[in-house]
Amino acid sequence: MKKCRLVFLGTGGSMGVPVIACQCQVCTSLDPHNQRLRPSVLIKTDLQTILIDSSPDFRTQALRAKIQNIDNVIFTHAHHDHTAGVDDLRIFTLRNNFKMPCLLSQETLRDLQKRFYYIFEEIVGKPKFTTNLEITLLPEVEGEIAFAGLNIRSFTYRQCGMAVNGLRFGNFAFLTDIKEYDPEIFNFLKGVKILVISALRFTPSIFHLTVDEAIEFAAKVGAEKVWLTHIAHELDHEKTNAYLPEHIRLSYDGLEFEFEAEEA
Repeated sequence: MKKCRLVFLGTGGSMGVPVIACQCQVCTSLDPHNQRLRPSVLIKTDLQTILIDSSPDFRTQALRAKIQNIDNVIFTHAHHDHTAGVDDLRIFTLRNNFKMPCLLSQETLRDLQKRFYYIFEEIVGKPKFTTNLEITLLPEVEGEIAFAGLNIRSFTYRQCGMAVNGLRFGNFAFLTDIKEYDPEIFNFLKGVKILVISALRFTPSIFHLTVDEAIEFAAKVGAEKVWLTHIAHELDHEKTNAYLPEHIRLSYDGLEFEFEAEEA
């Protein structure tokens, strides 16, 4: 097993917090825990750094976290709030003159090839000034793959028709943008000790679990520690944590924790 550290670069929903032009109590709060950039996380090992999703706020996140290098990137799905920062990765591929290993599903790749067509164009005889990616495809539906020196398991669920990949690294699982799923997911999550799962707000959403639905989901998993992410401006950090069970907490930008992953 390899010790890893996860850093939450952004824990907000698709609009971030504060929301533009909103004057609600959370958006005007002085509590830094209520200031949430859009969703990205960083995984650090002794040899590698892995970015999971490159949000529209990635440049700000990288500067704030003083990120010096990204060695690999994983995309969970193709939505704008998880992929719009892909071309901000080009500083790393240009500076290091390499193709950045990129792990994603075939469906996500097809979407990125449409929206960021210029990244995938091959221009013979000319240097490449966009983000240079080396694509590795995730297994269809469910499976295991070696990537960035780790053994990564994936499980596919759908968010209003779009494929989203849940990820498992040893005793830790990462599930973002989850709403509809096959009950087989609980077999995939058996033995997970640390769970990160999206929970948008208390009121229902067609795209995400509510806080109470995430609590119920986490209880079925049996994880010892649960962090909620992809948080909308309806959730105040302190008040929501007071409502949650002791082992479940809202994540926040800059939060870090350690976990153990299987080496490839």
